[in-house]
Amino acid sequence: MITTDQTVQTFLDYFRERGHQLTPGGSLVPPPGDPVLFTSSGMHPLTPYLMGRPHPQGRRLTGSQRCLRTTDLDEVGDDTHLTVFEMLGSWSLGDYSGPQSLRWGLELLRDGFGIDPGRMHVTVFGGDDHVEPDHQSWRTWDELGLPVEPTVEENWWSNGPTGLCGPDSEIFVWTGHEMPRGTPMTDDRWVEVWNHVMMRYLRHPDGSLEPMPRPCVDTGLGLERLVRILRGTQSIFEIDLFQPWLRTLPRIWGPLDDRSLRVLSDHLRSSIVILGDGVTPSPSGRGHILRRLIRRTLTTLWRDDPTRTLSDLPIELVDHTLGHFRQSVPSYDVRTVLAEEERKFDQLLQRGRKVLSHRRFSGPLTDDNYRYLHDTHGLPRDLVVYLTTEADAGREDLSVRSDEFRAPRRSTRS
Repeated sequence: MITTDQTVQTFLDYFRERGHQLTPGGSLVPPPGDPVLFTSSGMHPLTPYLMGRPHPQGRRLTGSQRCLRTTDLDEVGDDTHLTVFEMLGSWSLGDYSGPQSLRWGLELLRDGFGIDPGRMHVTVFGGDDHVEPDHQSWRTWDELGLPVEPTVEENWWSNGPTGLCGPDSEIFVWTGHEMPRGTPMTDDRWVEVWNHVMMRYLRHPDGSLEPMPRPCVDTGLGLERLVRILRGTQSIFEIDLFQPWLRTLPRIWGPLDDRSLRVLSDHLRSSIVILGDGVTPSPSGRGHILRRLIRRTLTTLWRDDPTRTLSDLPIELVDHTLGHFRQSVPSYDVRTVLAEEERKFDQLLQRGRKVLSHRRFSGPLTDDNYRYLHDTHGLPRDLVVYLTTEADAGREDLSVRSDEFRAPRRSTRS
């Protein structure tokens, strides 16, 4: 079976053979002055060059970029979503056109990775009141023999309310066990693998579109989703990257249901990568995202057994993640930060239980209650919701005397 590393190499070799220069994968942390907290797409570090600045390596580029997205955080645990993931990309900075990119995309998936075109479906921009349908992409796919589904919002890409934008064309692969049926918009067994964006316009603050003097093509292929398809697994958590996590976590923490195991694997792995890029937990900004991930990890971990502790996390798992992303932070330093965040969160939980045990909070909480708890006691709304849910489930009696609160027992294993 093909491995994740082999998949990356096959992709990069294919485009390098076609004149693309390799760009180094960057940090999750954008350069100073960038308003975005984390790099969320492969094209993000290349934005100035897509806007027209000459790139020192030329007009054809390829690479792999680690990315982080929190917009799908509640979806993590299903078959396709991750918090930190890798995006393989190819870029034409005013060089070749969209149809060429689509032809290469099909060729690589079909001949390089061996995916049957009969299991592929594509979507294209079908046009709206302002921009006509993407006839170029539509004709190209018709010539290549793939079924096409036109959409509007799903196939219009933008880099925000203003700036780069244009139609895109997405390649989906069928993951069902029977013959393909339906379309990508009607059956979720069609999984999006590769998006080809035709950056043809600049959107101004008044909403008007200006054609770019030098149109570009930006493609992004989700590595983990592709490996899942190539290996024929049910979910991305069954690919080789996650096998050490799926084997080890139940061994150290006992039985875990499937979703909890996936969430723990994703959030811990993501936290390690963020720490590896130099971010530390804090009340705001990037550090807040990291802290939120660690706390979501702990609430999942303690739900069935409050004696579980991150101190039990084997250093080999930390090494495995840092090594894959070529990060040089010492593994023991990473685990020390995780353990310290666990200690702080445990103290906050104890304080929250004491505050919520007061009789003024005996009924359903109002927005004023949430504001008071946050402003006066430093208890964020999601933590309060967790504690009240905990109480409703019978895991804590919030009416006990304050001197009866005790920290959960923690293992002394290291």
